[in-house]
Amino acid sequence: MPNLAATLKEEIRRLARKEIKTQVSATRRAAVQHRREIAKMKRQLRLQERKIAALQAGGNAGKEESSESEGIPPGTRFSPRSVRAQRRRLKLSAEQYGQLVGVTGQTIYLWEQGKTRPAKTQFAGLVAARALGRREAVKRLLELRS
Repeated sequence: MPNLAATLKEEIRRLARKEIKTQVSATRRAAVQHRREIAKMKRQLRLQERKIAALQAGGNAGKEESSESEGIPPGTRFSPRSVRAQRRRLKLSAEQYGQLVGVTGQTIYLWEQGKTRPAKTQFAGLVAARALGRREAVKRLLELRS
């Protein structure tokens, strides 16, 4: 008889575990799904916060930059390849081209690599350097060194 009681208890435990497992697995699936949805909402929130910050910064910056950007023709864009091509066309080192534009040689290098972008005031100097020929560029460099 004790063997029958032990077997019966073991069977009851097995069935109880099975029942608990089915009920818990549904709850687990729901919890996982909720966590995914929460993570997705957090990503969306961060994206929206970045957009709001950019719009706020753009709204304030647009008023201040309108006076600074008068020397830049509308529609003028920055391109790292263009900076490299201009510097090579003038046959100048990054340091020399930087002096011409009003920045360091390291800044020119970073622009060419596409790692940074010029500020509006720096971009105005870059646009002005586009119109220079080799002789004019060398002449201005000599004037800057004097």
